[in-house]
Amino acid sequence: MKHINTIFDIRSDQEFNALALEIFNWQHQNNAVYRRFCDLLQTDVSRINTLKQIPFLPIEFFKTHDVVTGEFEPETIFLSSGTTAQTPSRHLVKDLELYRESYTKGFERMYG
Repeated sequence: MKHINTIFDIRSDQEFNALALEIFNWQHQNNAVYRRFCDLLQTDVSRINTLKQIPFLPIEFFKTHDVVTGEFEPETIFLSSGTTAQTPSRHLVKDLELYRESYTKGFERMYG
C-alpha cells in the first residue's frame, strides 16, 4: 500500500470507512487467496460501498493457506494455540515493527 502509515492517522468514522474500502480494493487486487475467496462468493467489487459489505476471510483459511499480500519472507510467524488435534492458524508477519506499532497505537487509542 502506498501510505501504510495513514492507518495511524484516522480521526473519524468517515476516514476509517474510506480507508477500509481502499484497503479492501487493494487486498482484492494483490492478495490471491482473498481474491479467490471473493470470486467464489461472486463478489462484485465495484458494488462494495460500505464497511458492512466487505467479505471477511474465515479464520479457517489461515490454517490451510499462507494468507499474504505480495511475495515476501516473513520476519516472524505467529501460530494460534489451537488444541492438539487442530491445525494452528498461521499469521505471517512481513514487518514486525509495523505490527508492534499497530497494536501499541490501537491500545493507546482505546485505553489512553
